[in-house]
Amino acid sequence: MRKVRQRRGEPFLKHLGEAVRNQRIELLLSQAQLGERCNLHRTYITDIEGGLRNTSILTLQRVAAALTIRLSALIDAAEKLMNAN
Repeated sequence: MRKVRQRRGEPFLKHLGEAVRNQRIELLLSQAQLGERCNLHRTYITDIEGGLRNTSILTLQRVAAALTIRLSALIDAAEKLMNAN
């Protein structure tokens, strides 16, 4: 069986994590509080924000909803951060 390589260090994932973090901080939420809102463990939120998780679109939709932002707006924010660098 072939091992699946994780996408650690993928630039878009890092910027997506930054967009999640920015929105979370704007709402004055801790990682644990965000995790509770979208039924994910705090360490999973930490991994998303660190760009270490290539999360599913459904999970990302739950995160966006918990952050009271449209999924498309979250992705747009990540793209803007990526293009700014």
